[in-house]
Amino acid sequence: MSTKTPSEADILRPIDNFSKKFFILFGVCALALGAFLVAWVYQLYVGMSVTGLSDWGTGGGATWGLYIGAFIWWVGIAHGGIILSAAVRLLGMDRYMPVARLAELLTIAGLSAAGFYIMVHMGRPDRMVTSILGHYHITVNNSPLVWDVTVITAYFVLTATYLALTLRYDITRLRDDLPGYLSPVYNVLTLGYTEDEDEVVERMVWWLALAIIIMAPLLLHGGVIPWLFAVLPGMPAWFGAVQGPQFLTIALTSAISGVIIVAYAFRRAYDWDHIMTDDVFRGLLLWLGFFCLLFVWLQLQQNVTGLFAAPVSTEVAQEATIGHWMYLGSMALVFGTLIFIFAQAIRPSLFTKARAIVASVAVLMGTLGEKMIFVVEGFLHPEFEIYANTPGEYFPSAIEWLSLVGTIGMVTLIFLVVSKVVPVVELHAVEHLRGDHGHGHEEADEAATEPEVKA
Repeated sequence: MSTKTPSEADILRPIDNFSKKFFILFGVCALALGAFLVAWVYQLYVGMSVTGLSDWGTGGGATWGLYIGAFIWWVGIAHGGIILSAAVRLLGMDRYMPVARLAELLTIAGLSAAGFYIMVHMGRPDRMVTSILGHYHITVNNSPLVWDVTVITAYFVLTATYLALTLRYDITRLRDDLPGYLSPVYNVLTLGYTEDEDEVVERMVWWLALAIIIMAPLLLHGGVIPWLFAVLPGMPAWFGAVQGPQFLTIALTSAISGVIIVAYAFRRAYDWDHIMTDDVFRGLLLWLGFFCLLFVWLQLQQNVTGLFAAPVSTEVAQEATIGHWMYLGSMALVFGTLIFIFAQAIRPSLFTKARAIVASVAVLMGTLGEKMIFVVEGFLHPEFEIYANTPGEYFPSAIEWLSLVGTIGMVTLIFLVVSKVVPVVELHAVEHLRGDHGHGHEEADEAATEPEVKA
């Protein structure tokens, strides 16, 4: 365990240093995003037929596939990220303060990727204007697409506000050490700042966190997004009350996995062992295990009710899902991760950061696979199968796979760029770890008396 004391210089290190590895990673991610943009331009020129998503019925395909599955996946990561950050502030979970801002940035990046998928799947970007903005007043009540856009936009603004408020404190106090060429950005972010506002901002952020926690089951991944599927009785694999809590658990498992990976990347790149300690990763793994348990349990509920004396259409749809290799593989990844976390909780010596990364990647792959099958099999087995003699099949096209690679590259680029502009770890987190706050001394003393468990 590191004995170094966190300092302002530590959290400024990403801004001050440009390494060869940074430029290589930036180039790889830019190439990934660029490859997808080229493929998207080709799709715009030829049409959605290049993906196969325009086929249905006698074509034996599905008009919803990886685009919608990845959209749900990114929304889940984004929404779970802001819930994690809100919980840190609202519930006083100071242990996770070093990763709170990373979770907020993951929300911004994830929502950006999800919003991008909406434009891609609409076929033509101009439909965002002609189909939504121009007819918002008549479509908001009955269009799933408009609901998606509304919720994503609302939470993007909410998270950006949340992030901007906390940045004002940090930028003001670190201004002398920040790059001069970015002064226009810092001037905007700290416009009208006075020290008198700190207490007010702290209360505002607390209320924003409370609003996020309350709205999570209503408008986030426990509400609007699953409702777009769950209230369609004509699609038996989607219909049902379990979708809300199931989507929420998937969002939280995905977000915690994402935060673990991002936090480890920054820890390794900038020697932050004393900021993002092993204790933080152990705690995140335990929370990941808890939500994995809920995820598996809710999947069991859906399988039991869908296979035991269910209506014929529901049973057919559920059998198609549970018999698919991707679904079985996804469940194996999540369940295997759950077993590892449970074993690590009993025997702490099993913990290593490398295993935490493997567990996180496994969960992200599992949740993406589950969302893919949820969308595709749910779409291919409607209540009334007009084309029952031509069973549907679907496999993502090269352009769809490129979209996934491209959005991962885009999210990574957002982190790379933001980390060169503002601190990705809050100054409050450093102050807390150093014991600068009065209440921090007692917690530090308690931590010092706990027996150390070595990885």
